[in-house]
Amino acid sequence: MSKIAYVRVSTQEQNEARQREALAARGIDKWFIEKTSAKDTDRPEFQKMMEWVREGDTIYIHDLSRIARSTLDLLHLLNVLAEKEVALVSDKENIDTGTATGKLIITVIAAINEFERANLLERQREGIAIAKREGKYTGRKPVTVPDLPRHYDRYKRREISKAALARELGISRPTLDRLFSGCERRRSGEQT
Repeated sequence: MSKIAYVRVSTQEQNEARQREALAARGIDKWFIEKTSAKDTDRPEFQKMMEWVREGDTIYIHDLSRIARSTLDLLHLLNVLAEKEVALVSDKENIDTGTATGKLIITVIAAINEFERANLLERQREGIAIAKREGKYTGRKPVTVPDLPRHYDRYKRREISKAALARELGISRPTLDRLFSGCERRRSGEQT
C-alpha cells in the first residue's frame, strides 16, 4: 500500500513547490510531477502513475483541478481508480474517496464545477451575441503567414519541425496546424 503524490502545473513558468510542500506531510512514497495542461488525460506522468498504482494505494493531490478538468474526466478517473481499488485524496477539498462520504462529496463537487463551467460558457456566448448585434464584436483577427506554401514545403521535406516552425513564425502550434490544413486542402483541390 503506497502513498502516491500527483503534482501538476499548467506551464513551464509555474512552480510546483506549493503543491509539493502541501503533500510532503503525507509521507509520500512515490512522486509523479509534470508541467502540462489538464485539458485531457494524455499526460506522460499521469499515464505512468495510472500504470504504477496498485490495489490498496492512495493517490494524493493538492486539489481536484490538478488531476481532472471536467466532470466527465473526473468521474471516469474515479471509476478507473475504483476498479483498481485505489483511493484518491484531495487536500484542498478535504476529500477521501476511500470513504463512502468522500465518494458522494467528490461526485457532487464535480457536478457543481461542470455546472459553473457551462454557465460561464453560456454567459460568454450571450455576451458575444450582444456585442455582435451592437457591432462591437468582430471576432479574432485571422492569422496570416507570408509565403505559407514555402514554410509548408520546408516542413514536408523535414527541414524543420512544426514546433520549431511555429516558434520561428511567432504563432501557436494549433494555429500552424490550422494553416497547414488549409494549405493541404488547397493543394488537394488543385490536383483534382
